[in-house]
Amino acid sequence: MNKNGEIAIEAREMDVYYAHFRAVKGINIKFPTRKITALIGPSGCGKSTVLRSFNRMNDLVLVARVQGEVLYRGNNIYGKDVDPVEIRRRIGMVFQKPNPFAKSIYENVAWGARINGYKGNMDELVESSLRQAALWDEVKDKLSQSGYSLSGGQQQRLCIARTIAVKPEIILMDEPTSALDPVATLRIEELIQELKQNYTIIIVTHNMQQAARASDYTAFFNMDEDRAGYLVEYNATNMLFTNPQNEMTEQYITGRFG
Repeated sequence: MNKNGEIAIEAREMDVYYAHFRAVKGINIKFPTRKITALIGPSGCGKSTVLRSFNRMNDLVLVARVQGEVLYRGNNIYGKDVDPVEIRRRIGMVFQKPNPFAKSIYENVAWGARINGYKGNMDELVESSLRQAALWDEVKDKLSQSGYSLSGGQQQRLCIARTIAVKPEIILMDEPTSALDPVATLRIEELIQELKQNYTIIIVTHNMQQAARASDYTAFFNMDEDRAGYLVEYNATNMLFTNPQNEMTEQYITGRFG
């Protein structure tokens, strides 16, 4: 883990069910503060399900339920008195496809802060968030234009700015570059490296090269014969890719999997 040993969020014996189907089982994992952790593994192994469990996005699926604990600031986010909306403010999410609102660039960034009762200088917050998302110089003269007017890569950075504006501590990213071209993908990867100075980032990716390039830690997931996802191996990225401890991990990263 990182040198000061701080943990941003932790899952303990976490199972996730969709109705009677157990999608992931027995997840125990700790994510270090202000580091980038990649979740990798074959399609269907539960990576996105795990990610969505860390800010209670699975609550929006009627048949979903989580057993076990997810600890954030020492408290189980699935406790009875915990407000999931507040959890999602502190643990933001960027989705696979850019999803700007049907609003101006300015209002895309300001919207979340406004509904959360932000009382500060909104212009400064919008500019700061766009700067952190490496987008300000490209949009500063067209803030009143629709977010849809931007390219795919710019839209994704706008969504990152929108997430940053509500002051989260953790940013979850579910394959944030899968819909982007290689140039835009590289820009997002560079941005993620800049963001880890202030945020803990957990990213799901199908791209092992991206995991190797962009993350500090990597968790490899697979699924059992009942198609329940589970954690196979978790280590510093350079160790997992150069000296995997599990034969299954080695097979996956060398392309001999399955």
